[in-house]
Amino acid sequence: MIRRKLVSMMLATTMIAGVVTGCGNDDSGGDDAAAKGSVYYLSFKPEQTDQWKSIAEKYTKETGIEVKVQTAASGTYEQTLKSEIAKKDAPTLFQINGPVGYQSWKDYCLDLSGTKLYSWLKDKDMAVKDGDGVYGIPYVVEGYGIIYNEEIMDKYFALDGAKAASMEEINNFAKLKEVVEDMTSKASDLGIDGVFASTSFTPGENWRWHTHLMNLPGFYEYKDDNASDKKEIDFKYNQEYKNILDLYVNNSCTKPSMLGSKTVENSMSEFALGKVAMVQNGNWAWGDISKVSGNVVKEDKIKFLPIYTGVSGEENQGICIGTENFFSVNSEASKKDQEETIKFVEWLFNSEEGKKAVTNELGFIAPFNTFKDADNPTDPLAKEVIRYMDDSSLNTVSWNFMTSMPSQTFKDNFGASLLEYITGNKDWDKVVEDCKAEWKSEKEAIAE
Repeated sequence: MIRRKLVSMMLATTMIAGVVTGCGNDDSGGDDAAAKGSVYYLSFKPEQTDQWKSIAEKYTKETGIEVKVQTAASGTYEQTLKSEIAKKDAPTLFQINGPVGYQSWKDYCLDLSGTKLYSWLKDKDMAVKDGDGVYGIPYVVEGYGIIYNEEIMDKYFALDGAKAASMEEINNFAKLKEVVEDMTSKASDLGIDGVFASTSFTPGENWRWHTHLMNLPGFYEYKDDNASDKKEIDFKYNQEYKNILDLYVNNSCTKPSMLGSKTVENSMSEFALGKVAMVQNGNWAWGDISKVSGNVVKEDKIKFLPIYTGVSGEENQGICIGTENFFSVNSEASKKDQEETIKFVEWLFNSEEGKKAVTNELGFIAPFNTFKDADNPTDPLAKEVIRYMDDSSLNTVSWNFMTSMPSQTFKDNFGASLLEYITGNKDWDKVVEDCKAEWKSEKEAIAE
C-alpha cells in the first residue's frame, strides 16, 4: 500500500526539524562514503536533535563512517518517512511504532534476528516479530505518569484542612480529585496559578492526550478482553478517561478556551517555574524542565504519581512503562549501508562511549543486557521509572494498546475531537462515537 503512494509522496513537502551530518568537507568524501557504506537515521523526537547530532559526530570521528541524522517535525514522522524512503539516499535506520507500524513498513524492514543487538535484548518478547524474523527492536524503556513537585505538595499537606497528609494517601482517582480541587481553592496560599500545567492542544503538541492518556482506557479494555489488538474498540472506559481529562482542564493554570494554542514546551515551562504543582509527561521531560531559565524544581523533589482515572482496583496501579520506539533497518538499502547501520546501533548500545551517550545525553533506560546498574540514567525521573519497575506490589500499565493504535490520522482526529470537547463545542458522547468509528475505519484502511 505504501509503495503505491511513494511517487506522489515524493512531491510532498517534507517537514524537517533539523539536519545533522557527521562528515567532513573533503570533496572525495562522497566516494569514500559509498565505498565504506554510511548511516542515515530519521529520528522522530525534535527535543533530542542536539543529542543525536553529538552522537553522530562522535561516531564519525571514531570510525570515519558518515552518520546523517534528520529529525521530522513534531507529528509528521509518518509523512516525512514516506517522502524520505522514496529518495535515492533513503534512511537506513528508521522507527516503527510497534506491530501496527510494522504492517505499514514491512516491505522496508530488514530481518534483525541474527544481530548482536537482538541477542542483547533482555526481553525478546518486546521485539516486533513476523514468523521467525525480527523486524523491530526496542531501544528504550520509558515511563510516564503525573509528574509532581514535592515541595509544593508538602506545602499543601501542611495547610489546615488539607484533604491528605502525604502523597501515600493519594492512590485512587477519588482522593486525587479531592486533593486537586482543594489545592485549586487554596492556589493563592500555595503560590501557584493552577494545580496542573496547560493541557497542550496545539496540533502536533497533543500527543500526551490522544496517545499517552488514551493508553489508560485502552490498556484496561485489552486486559478485560485478553487482547493485544482489536479491529474495533468499545472505549469501555471512556468515562474514566473523561474523569482525568476534566480534572486536568478544570484545575489548570490556563483557561480551556486557550488550550488550543498551548504547546508541550509551555507546559514544561509552567511546571519548571513553579507556577503549577503537576503535569502529565514522561521521564524524558526532565531534560526540558531542567534547562528552563529560572527553573525552581529541585532534582530530589520531582516525582511520579500514577495516572488514576477511577478504574476499580487502581490502588495497586503503577505508572505507564513500556516503549513505542523500535529501530528498523532499511531492507532496500545497500548491503554496505545495512552493515554500517547495524554496526552503528551496536556501538551505541555496547561501547563505553556509546552507552555514556545513551545514558547521559539521551537519558534512555536501555532494554539491553549490555547495560549494568552503573550504566542506568541518574536523572531524577529515570530513577523514578526504575523505582516503579522494581516495586513488585504495583501493577504496571503497559503500552500494548498505544502501539496498536491504527494510524497517525486516528490520533490527529481524536486530538481535534478532544479539543472541541474541552472548548465546549462537542458533547462527550459524540467524542466517544467518533473515536470508535475512526478506529474501525483506520484499521480497515490498514488491512487493505
